[in-house]
Amino acid sequence: MKPTPTAKTTRLLRSSAQRLVAVLRRKVLFRYRLVLITLVTLAVGIGVGAVWGPSGWFPPSSTILTVLAGGLLLKRKSLAFLLGVVAAVLVFVAYMLDFGQVGPGLLVTIGVTAVLSYLLSGVRERLGVQGLSGEMMLLDLRDRIRHQGRMPRLPEGWGRTAVLRQAGGSSFGGDFVVSIRREDRLDVAVVDVSGKGVDAGTRALMLSGAFSGLIGAVPTGDFLSHCNDYLMRNSGGEGFVTAVHLSVDLDTGEYQIASAGHPPALHYDSGGGLWSTTEAKGVVLGVIPEMTYTSVQGKLRPGDAIMLCTDGLIETPGEDLDAGIDRLLGEAERLVPHGFATGAGELVDTLSKDKNDDCALVVLWRD
Repeated sequence: MKPTPTAKTTRLLRSSAQRLVAVLRRKVLFRYRLVLITLVTLAVGIGVGAVWGPSGWFPPSSTILTVLAGGLLLKRKSLAFLLGVVAAVLVFVAYMLDFGQVGPGLLVTIGVTAVLSYLLSGVRERLGVQGLSGEMMLLDLRDRIRHQGRMPRLPEGWGRTAVLRQAGGSSFGGDFVVSIRREDRLDVAVVDVSGKGVDAGTRALMLSGAFSGLIGAVPTGDFLSHCNDYLMRNSGGEGFVTAVHLSVDLDTGEYQIASAGHPPALHYDSGGGLWSTTEAKGVVLGVIPEMTYTSVQGKLRPGDAIMLCTDGLIETPGEDLDAGIDRLLGEAERLVPHGFATGAGELVDTLSKDKNDDCALVVLWRD
């Protein structure tokens, strides 16, 4: 007995529906099917409520919330399906009620939101994270770089402080500090990545981990050379880096300073009550291969201090660098009566005022 045309049509529709469900389950609803189903249900519920629910309780404009949630929680394929459902809901509401409920303003707003959500979802999908995982990852990275910038505990008779300020109030910047204490020796490096704010922050995140590992693994006199070698292998021509490295014997107070294109370190002599610049100089990191950096020697006596800073504190557009150093020396005088610990923050606030640049300051002193 041959099947009737109606039976053939029924089987064809059933087969098509099964294939559609299989495709949706495999490509659209795979990992995020529960979230997708929830948002689709909400969008449909808003449409049904707008038509048959209490007046004013379910405005069609509230479908924009499902679009925003989809941009945060769904992949692009799932989001595209959700956007199709939202469009169908708006058409349904407009057909059942009147087109005044779904005016051009609402359509433009939801359309722009849909485009932004789709782009946002694409970025998150490329990163391999959804929802707020990306933001949590950045927060964790920010906390890690701040933790690396904390200087270790020092023996009695020594004090230290570090101040970091990012351009524009950003959580990420191109200046960072790495340090380590090995028995009675303290090593500190202040690093400035070329660029400002978030642009330099991504490179600083990578380099802070590398430099933090190097400062504890290589001989003191070779630290900047190893940093330069690392940049020559891995920078890919993304820009240069300046750095200053301080190594102090905490028993005797004798120190070594090496610089790679960095502003000079300042030494406070408590006997004369004056700040002076050190003579350490060198080529910036990541430009010339196989560089060696010569250090200068000095000694911190009781009451003395040494200051390391980045160019954000001394550089002013259109002004000579020496003028910025002179201004820093003048402001550094305030550290003595206020105390090095509290005065360092005030100094950074004063010199970085009205400047859009990353700043870092480290002060080490003997009581």
